[in-house]
Amino acid sequence: MSDVVLRLDKINKVFEAGTSRAVHVLHDVSLEVRSGELIAMTGPSGSGKSSLLNLMGLLDTPTSGELWIQQQATASLDDAGCTALRAHHIGFVFQFHHLIGAFSVLDNVLMPLMLQHGKPKPEQLDYARYLLAAVGLEGMEQRSAKALSGGQQQRVAIARALVSKPALLLADEPTGNLDTHTAESVFTLFEQFNRDTGCATLIVTHDPRLSARCPRVIELLDGRVVSGG
Repeated sequence: MSDVVLRLDKINKVFEAGTSRAVHVLHDVSLEVRSGELIAMTGPSGSGKSSLLNLMGLLDTPTSGELWIQQQATASLDDAGCTALRAHHIGFVFQFHHLIGAFSVLDNVLMPLMLQHGKPKPEQLDYARYLLAAVGLEGMEQRSAKALSGGQQQRVAIARALVSKPALLLADEPTGNLDTHTAESVFTLFEQFNRDTGCATLIVTHDPRLSARCPRVIELLDGRVVSGG
């Protein structure tokens, strides 16, 4: 079986295509991401990083080109098909954690599983608790998410992204709103889970100290991959 988790072939993205306001944000992007890779994606603001990450996470669709997740072509999938593929294979960590403040920490972590399957199984509960312990939140399972600090909330978001055991983890500026010490700690967690689980991990970051710790760096400029692709 191929270890290619994600493959993009000549991906283009044009906003408001066919109008006088058309903006071509991605140009013929082709690359592969393999199981176990730890990758940083860098580039100046407006280079297309977030647009590309949204396409990789099946949160948006390309204007042209093809994208495969776990050997599954996605161009012909409808919304339900994309949602199912994303739920089974992709974890996403955003710059803003998007936790449900009225829910407990544990319920926030379990949310992807509950949306898919309803009541979680005992082994899924055990794994969620294991993840919370791994991110340094053991004993906080029943605490309200809104009672946590920003760094703690980001740790919950990481556990939530990993609870479904994805083949691909995508993180969009996950340390952008954190202080230096907390950012280092969160990035170390990404390294740990990448190493322990073999989950392909791609992190968008502006921090050169963090990107320097990744074995592979994909650099975007004006919607084109200029290195690392």
